[in-house]
Amino acid sequence: MRSDRIKKGADRAPHRSLLRATGVIKRESDFEKPFIAVVNSYVDIVPGHAHLREFVESIKAYIREAGGVPFEFNTIGVDDGIAMGHEGMKWSLPSRELIADSVETMLRAHAFDAAIFIPNCDKIVPGMLMAALRVNLPSIFVSGGPMRAGVLPSSGRVVDLVSVFEALGELKKGEISEAELKEIETYACPGCGSCSGLFTANSMNSLLEALGLALPGNGTILAEDPRREALKKQAAYRVVELALEDLKPRDVIDLRSFENAFRLDVAMGGSTNTVLHTLAAAQEAGIPFPLERLDEIGRTTPNLAKIAPSSNYHMEDLDRAGGIYAILKELARGGYLHPDAHTVLGKTLGELLQEGDFGIKDDRVIRRLEAPYSEQGGLRILFGSLAPEGAVVKTAGVDPKMLRHRGPARVFNSEEAAQSAINNGEIFPGDVVVIRYEGPRGGPGMREMLAPTSALVGMGLGDKVALITDGRFSGGTRGAAIGHVSPEAAEGGPIALVKEGDLIEIDLVEGRVDLLVGEAELARRRAEFKPLKKPVEGAWLKRYRALVTNASKGAVLKEPD
Repeated sequence: MRSDRIKKGADRAPHRSLLRATGVIKRESDFEKPFIAVVNSYVDIVPGHAHLREFVESIKAYIREAGGVPFEFNTIGVDDGIAMGHEGMKWSLPSRELIADSVETMLRAHAFDAAIFIPNCDKIVPGMLMAALRVNLPSIFVSGGPMRAGVLPSSGRVVDLVSVFEALGELKKGEISEAELKEIETYACPGCGSCSGLFTANSMNSLLEALGLALPGNGTILAEDPRREALKKQAAYRVVELALEDLKPRDVIDLRSFENAFRLDVAMGGSTNTVLHTLAAAQEAGIPFPLERLDEIGRTTPNLAKIAPSSNYHMEDLDRAGGIYAILKELARGGYLHPDAHTVLGKTLGELLQEGDFGIKDDRVIRRLEAPYSEQGGLRILFGSLAPEGAVVKTAGVDPKMLRHRGPARVFNSEEAAQSAINNGEIFPGDVVVIRYEGPRGGPGMREMLAPTSALVGMGLGDKVALITDGRFSGGTRGAAIGHVSPEAAEGGPIALVKEGDLIEIDLVEGRVDLLVGEAELARRRAEFKPLKKPVEGAWLKRYRALVTNASKGAVLKEPD
C-alpha cells in the first residue's frame, strides 16, 4: 500500500508516533489497513456545505466498518451567490485552482491509499475533480446533495435563489413591493444543500455520474433525503475496495467518459460553467478536448430536460422523474453514449444502466427521444468573428425569439457599469449588451454575472436583449446570455475592439456570433488598441492574472517553462 511509506519498518517509528497522536489510530491493527483521505468541504458560510461537518461522520464510520482508516481534511469554499455582484466574485474561479493545489498537496504529502471526495457547490466540485485526476489516487465522489426548492406561503409559488435575483428587477420596475421581495428572499432557500436548480453545482455533481466517478443518485438525491445515507455507505465501502484494487481515476476515465459527460450536459441543459470546468478536468486527465468536438456534440444531441432556471422544475423533480441515469439510459437507447465506458463500481456504464431501474418515471420532466425539447442540445459552442476561439450559451434557457438576433452594441468595461445602465433604464429592446474585461485575466477572476442577467429578465427584457461577455454566468442565468468569449479583451480579442453602436449578430441555430464591422476598420482599431489593466487587490489575484489561460482552454494556470 502507498501508506506503507509512512507506517512500515523501524525507520518509520517517528511517523507512527505522530499518527498515534492524532487519535485516528485506534489500535495496532490499524497500521495494516488502507489509509483513506476524507476530503471534506465543510464551511459555515455556504448553505450547500454547512451540513457537511455532520454529514461526514457516518462516512468515516462506514470506512472503518469496511476495513479502512479515515483521515479527514478540509478545503476552502466560496459561495458564488454571496460573492456575486461585488469584488468578492473575482476570487471564486481562482479558488478552484487553490482547492486543486491544496488537495494535491495533502494527498501527495501524506501517502494516502485512496480518497473519498465530499464536495457540493460551485468551484469545489471541479477543484476536487482536477486534484483527483492530477494525483490519480483511487477515488470516489459523494456530494452533499441538492437543496429542496422553496414555496411562498402567500401563493404556493415554487421559488429558488434565482427568483430572488430576478425579483430585484421586478422591484425596480415597480411590479412587486418590498414586502413581496422580502417573502421571496425569506423562503427561496429553505435549507441546506446546493441551490435547487440545475445551476453549476448540481450540473457538476450530475456530470460526475456520467464520468463514472460517482454513484447513481449523486447529483439529484436531496441533501435531506434519507436515501443519501445509503449512497454515503455504498461510496465509503467502495473507496476501501478501490484502495485494495488500486483502481485509479485515470483507469476509469478516458475520452469516452468525457464524451458521455458532455452528451449528458447538453441533453439536460446544464450550466455553461460545466464547459469551463470539464475542459479543465480533461486537461488534468491528459485528454485534451477541442471545443469543435463539443460543438458537434451540442449540435447532434437532443435536449431532453429543462430544469430551473430553464423551467419551473427543480432537482427534486428531476430526481422523482428518474434522475441522471434516466437521462443517460434514454441517450443510450438512441445510441448517443459509449456504454463501454468504465465506472468506479468496476462495471461499465452500459452494465449499470441495464442492471438498475433507471427508466423515465415522468416524461414531462425528462422527455423521450421521440419528443425532445429540441433536436439540438441545451448548450452550444459558438464561433465567429467576435469569438474566434469560441463562446458558450445555454440555449435551453433562451427564448425562441432570441435564437437569431441582430442589434447595436452597448459596451461596458465592467459588470458594475453594465448593471448601473440596466438599473437606470438605459438598456432598450434590441440592444446587445457587451461586458468585457471580465475574463480570467481581465477581471481578473472571470466573475459570474447573475445580477445583470437576472435584472434584465426581471425588467421584462430577457426575450428582447442579448448579453455577450468574456466573463461567465451563474448556472442560474437564463436568456440570450453568451459567455466565455475567447480570446478575451485583456489579450486583445475582437471583443476589445467593439464600439458603442456596432452591429452584432448572433445565430444560436448555426452557432455563430459576429461583429459586423469591416476588416479595414477593425485593423485600424487594432493598431490603436491598448488593453485596459484593472487595479488588483491581493497578491494571489496578481499571480493568477499572470498565469491564467482564457476560457477556451478551461481557464487553467499555465505551467512554468
